[in-house]
Amino acid sequence: MPNPSYCIIGAGLVGLNAARYAQESGGHVTVFEQTDKVGGTWVYTDEVGKDKYGLDIHTSMYQGLKTNLPKELMGFPDFPIGEQEESFVTAAEVLQFIVNFTDKFELWSCIKFEHHVVRVTRLMDSDKWEVIVKNLPSNTYETYQFDFVLICNGHFFKPFIPEIAGADLFKGRRMHSHDYRCPEPFRGKNVVVIGGSHSGVDVAIASAPVANRTVLSHRHTSQLNIFNDKVIQVSEIARIRENEIDFVDGSKHPCDVLVFCTGYQTCFPFLSVDSGIQVEENHVKPLYKHCINIRFPSMAFLGLPFHSCFTLMVDLQSRFCIKFFSGAKELPSQEEMWADNRRDEEERAARGLLGKAAHMLDGDLQQRYYDELARVADIEPLKPVLTKLYDACITEKRNNMLTYRSNVYRIIDDENFVKIRGSGVSN
Repeated sequence: MPNPSYCIIGAGLVGLNAARYAQESGGHVTVFEQTDKVGGTWVYTDEVGKDKYGLDIHTSMYQGLKTNLPKELMGFPDFPIGEQEESFVTAAEVLQFIVNFTDKFELWSCIKFEHHVVRVTRLMDSDKWEVIVKNLPSNTYETYQFDFVLICNGHFFKPFIPEIAGADLFKGRRMHSHDYRCPEPFRGKNVVVIGGSHSGVDVAIASAPVANRTVLSHRHTSQLNIFNDKVIQVSEIARIRENEIDFVDGSKHPCDVLVFCTGYQTCFPFLSVDSGIQVEENHVKPLYKHCINIRFPSMAFLGLPFHSCFTLMVDLQSRFCIKFFSGAKELPSQEEMWADNRRDEEERAARGLLGKAAHMLDGDLQQRYYDELARVADIEPLKPVLTKLYDACITEKRNNMLTYRSNVYRIIDDENFVKIRGSGVSN
């Protein structure tokens, strides 16, 4: 197909990377971005709730955020984040990296800012995709047709809040970490944080110096060895009362502010039912290699797998999809893709990776996934040193939650890395 047209939804890190490869392959690229900036979730704003157009604020960025993976794992293979000494960089540095990437690959002209994708529908009579977009400043609707659609709208914008007994009786303030920006509103308050993953730990650490009391509720079977005496660790919540929380371990604590650090729901509100895609408990299906829509393989979803070297992974996924979409290589038949999907899901079921874990790259699955994408598409693979460094960083984070971001790493070759600052040397 000469000069195919590509619709890319989202001008964050993932969408811009996809736009680069689609453009380099000779495609005509249009990127729709509902805000007025590149960067997606890496763009900080004090605003929460709705924006000036009545749309949900997309970003979940908060003040003082630093990456939880080192920059050595967060750049692209031929475009690193920077030469700064520190491995764990600030959100502002990541955003500048995205702007620099947009400059380097001359992507500005293909981005339609303040254009909100309303509907993506399959046109059965032409094998194209119809995309209806709202031009937000003019309050008008525009209709386009594309050969390919790459969905890169991110997965950290629709908060998940679990149902907990008594929640409707609570008299204090309830919020999700999506709306957390700084700890000042917690000053003098009794704060209960739900969730022992990245955001939960960050919010608990940040709130402790200003709050009257900070309680962290999590599912870990043992205490996280990361806090000072101001953070009280408890089990899951049993019941919420008007001004108090009961926990499964039998403890009770007063609560003025309840912060849900409970993750996000994967959703694509613009997808028509005829797209062939279903989303169940964050499991997007049916997909070939966790990215290409098997029923209509001119659509792809980038960035779904997690517990990964995310930026490098989406670069690999982009190259994988564009290799087929551009016609440089022929996709396997639908029968082959369905068979591959069944094998993958059977193995995941045997490992207990169902529902919300359906796209998790657990253990050895991470390097296997990278190697398989590269093999199938005949593209440059990711080096083994990357998953080795990832695994080492995750271990460091679990053991030294308060200090792991002070570690500094350097990659030596395809297999080895060193820690040049921190507790000892790793490779």
